[in-house]
Amino acid sequence: MGRPFHRRRHRSTPQGQHVPVMLPEVLSTLQPKPGDIAVDCTLGFAGHSFELLKRIGPDGKLFAFDLDAENIESANAKLSETGFSFQLTHGNFAGFPTALEGREVDCLLADLGMSSMQIDDASRGFSYMREGPLDMRMDRSRGKTAAQLLQTLDEEELAEMFLEIGDEPQAAGIARAIIVRRQTEPFETTQDLRELILKAAPVKILEDRKAGTARQQTFRPVARVFQTLRIVVNRELSNLQELLRVLPWTLKAGGRAAIISFHSGEDRLVKKAFKEGLERGEYSEICEEPLRPGLQERFDNPRSRSAKLRWAIK
Repeated sequence: MGRPFHRRRHRSTPQGQHVPVMLPEVLSTLQPKPGDIAVDCTLGFAGHSFELLKRIGPDGKLFAFDLDAENIESANAKLSETGFSFQLTHGNFAGFPTALEGREVDCLLADLGMSSMQIDDASRGFSYMREGPLDMRMDRSRGKTAAQLLQTLDEEELAEMFLEIGDEPQAAGIARAIIVRRQTEPFETTQDLRELILKAAPVKILEDRKAGTARQQTFRPVARVFQTLRIVVNRELSNLQELLRVLPWTLKAGGRAAIISFHSGEDRLVKKAFKEGLERGEYSEICEEPLRPGLQERFDNPRSRSAKLRWAIK
């Protein structure tokens, strides 16, 4: 008789190590080479930027952008280790052509979404698993917080937002519960919102008729609502649309772009823009199907499981 089967638990990346998502796929897609002009639209902890900069060398230049000012200092120290040329900008990546000052780009990366460190920092308010202020701003120096949005949007706007961006089937019920709650008590913390969602839209038990088993929803209403709020607070979809609009005109002939998304709405925008660009002759080639993280990466970093990488060549 064989050994009993035990389900293996996922192991996360050791604390303090920030391994960039889909790094082998990014490098094989972008093919950075000495002397290239490279752009990292989403600097984060500079994992992708560091590897790009090493490959473009002393004759190339890297331009990197991040809305989160708290990433700039640590990324600057890391990239300085290479001794090569780079320029970091605290700001929206959608405006990256201005920083380039007319330069054309050999390779460009946008790794959309959040870093693990942002999720794990309770003070940022991104995670429904941690008690903290309901903020969710990438740039904490400007803009409305998630708590302020919940206090100002009307019921129809909230329901539409949760349904269209978050694909949440119980959007109307959640929106109504928010309106009722805020009439007597404002939202201040992540747990205020989490508890309300769990009451308004309890986790459903799904039946697998073929297997004769039952399981909980894999992506719960609370996760959808938090993700939707983060996207709206930071204007992520409009920023992506602007990036996709200007992208073909900033790449050199033969230049390559790679965009990693973690949200179905983002992936649809990228897929549509690349397809239309190919039809208009702006791109010579695009990927037919998105690249996904390998099995080992998904095991080591469960948060990478929803990542999709799409690429295009000028």
